[in-house]
Amino acid sequence: MAKQAASGIRENMTRQEMVRTALSVAWPAMMESFFVVLAGAIDTMMVATLGSYAVAAVGLTGQPKFIGLTPFIGINVAVSALVARRKGEKRQKSANEIMLSAILITLVLCAAVTVLFVVFTPALMRFAGSNADTHEAAVTYFRIIMGFMFFNVLTMVINAAQRGSGNTRISMTTNITSSIVNICFNYLLIGGHFGFPALGIRGAAIATVLGTVVAAAMAVGSLYKQESYVRIPLMLGEKLRSTRQVRSQIYRLAVNTAAENLAMRVGFVATAMLAARLGTDEFAAHNVGMNILGLGFSFADGMQVAAIALSGEALGANMKERARQYGTICQRIGFVISVILSVLLLLFGRWFYGLYFTEPHIVDMGVLISRFTMVIVLLQISQVIYSGCLRAAGDVRYVLIAALISVTGIRTLTTVLLVSVFHMGLAGIWLGVLSDQLSRFLIMGHRFRQGNWVNLKI
Repeated sequence: MAKQAASGIRENMTRQEMVRTALSVAWPAMMESFFVVLAGAIDTMMVATLGSYAVAAVGLTGQPKFIGLTPFIGINVAVSALVARRKGEKRQKSANEIMLSAILITLVLCAAVTVLFVVFTPALMRFAGSNADTHEAAVTYFRIIMGFMFFNVLTMVINAAQRGSGNTRISMTTNITSSIVNICFNYLLIGGHFGFPALGIRGAAIATVLGTVVAAAMAVGSLYKQESYVRIPLMLGEKLRSTRQVRSQIYRLAVNTAAENLAMRVGFVATAMLAARLGTDEFAAHNVGMNILGLGFSFADGMQVAAIALSGEALGANMKERARQYGTICQRIGFVISVILSVLLLLFGRWFYGLYFTEPHIVDMGVLISRFTMVIVLLQISQVIYSGCLRAAGDVRYVLIAALISVTGIRTLTTVLLVSVFHMGLAGIWLGVLSDQLSRFLIMGHRFRQGNWVNLKI
């Protein structure tokens, strides 16, 4: 895989060769993200056997969990971009110093976030919109997954470095394995099978944690492989240390990305809270809709990984036009995928919701949501890939401003207005999501086409 990524900056490549290179880097990341989201969807189906209250309870934990992961998401984006750039510059030692520093920063932050979120779980769930039906279950689930988040964030930072080096297969393998472990233990622990106790929603949380433990072990193991661009034997052999300069490089990119993610969570939390207030059934249908949208994002994320790795490596080698070309190629591949997904949603939206719910009125809500998602996915995939190119170049401040405008501003205001003033219910919720994706598509696309992002240094 590393060889494939390295070939992405060869001179005199044909467009067909560049497309093949982009796909070779992207497909493991797409499969990884797809199976992670699919496992989440299956996880929701299994939880749904407990009732719609359980689906709503797990859904309540989603945005608070991602708020807790905000600093780590920022670190991971920084690590991917920096490792890709250093690989293009042929500075492997520097890339490994970045990996080492990122792991140390992650472990310190993890201890603080874990304590904070476990202690304040009840307040967080009430803020997220829990009610008498969902509060206790949401608190139980959230405390378990956040109490053991160490394994999750460690895997995330290692995989981010591997992705930046172009090795997306390791990340794919760890996350797919984790998802399979999660599903297996869901079956054993939610309803109680083969002698295991029936733990209900607590069992679903434990299954999630067990999946992250396996993924963490595999991710750490990948750092000992000789073919890995970032690896522990090299760090030990070179006696590498975490220096202030390296930490500063990570900090400059991570802070803006973390702030972007936090700004986005404001809009996401507002949407979730308003959806929760519509009722337990409505919120359950909404959460399944978010799972469907997550399937679209999985393909966008895969192409974004390719865009960051290939554009970042090209920029490190000072091949600016090649960086633009890879961004365009990834976006066009993503658009084809989004059209296919949109058609599938049109044809099979009702069937998909029928996998979760037997109540006709909830399935009808799902059909309405599917009509929105088939349009949203066309915008979502393109804007995510544009964002990846900008992040690879270090243009993270612009991405932050775009998130503040579109998610925090446009999405929140549109949703509040349509739901609270015009009482449009779920239609208002999803029109708010559509307004966010459309505005980000326009803002990110404009910046990408301007082309100035290729001149930035990180």
